[in-house]
Amino acid sequence: MSENPNTQHCAAFCLAQRFDITQLSSHLSASTLIRIIKGALLIEDSDSWSVIFNYGAVVHWNVSPEQQRKLHELLLKHAENPLAVVEEDNFTFALDCPATRFVEDHIEIENSDAMLLFSLSQGMAQSIKLASFETHAINTINNTSYIPKSLAENGRIQLSRHKIAKIRGQLFLTKSDIILNYDLLDTPDFFWEYPEYEKVYSLTAKYLEIAPRTEVLSKKLETIHELFVMLADEQKHRHSTILEWIIIGLIAFEISITIFDKVI
Repeated sequence: MSENPNTQHCAAFCLAQRFDITQLSSHLSASTLIRIIKGALLIEDSDSWSVIFNYGAVVHWNVSPEQQRKLHELLLKHAENPLAVVEEDNFTFALDCPATRFVEDHIEIENSDAMLLFSLSQGMAQSIKLASFETHAINTINNTSYIPKSLAENGRIQLSRHKIAKIRGQLFLTKSDIILNYDLLDTPDFFWEYPEYEKVYSLTAKYLEIAPRTEVLSKKLETIHELFVMLADEQKHRHSTILEWIIIGLIAFEISITIFDKVI
């Protein structure tokens, strides 16, 4: 692919679990041209656009690094659970092409129609949000990989009950966070009202492999669930063992009292 002199830069980021779109729109509307579209904000500034999604993702089209940084600082002031490690994906794009298509991380776009760019942004934002889910799930699995190994080698998990309870809580939070947001990976409601743009979104989702990556993420969630069940069984076993020893102790105490009474 020969480089087009009109090539521009596009970047997608996942910065947090969620943005407060209502507060952001109030803050930005005083100084910036914005549109509120189905829980997202579209910021237009001459030949640049930024699309902010309430699930913590933002997509920039021809926005300078300095402008991106300033906007991200504002977004993080209105964010819930900012990510420790920001997810980022980069593309190039060119406008006024014969058709809209992806070619090796370069996007050829028919025109600068804001709704067309918004539709492309929907798929790119879903992809970067999915990347944050993938990172979270992989880190959780890697950080707990020693648990099944310990069980296989020792027949038990070498952790205190308190530590097991904390890990169970972390596993549950990871799983529930992803599952509760799983609908974000479906076709957005926006395309019920604007079906003419759904083809562009589908093109983006296919290129970024959202469907197969979602299936792989489901497998990772199954692994997390299995770890959760394993730890739950270990906790139940330990609790049962403690109760058994308590009962044995009480029986021994009762026998001792009975023998003591007979001897006296």
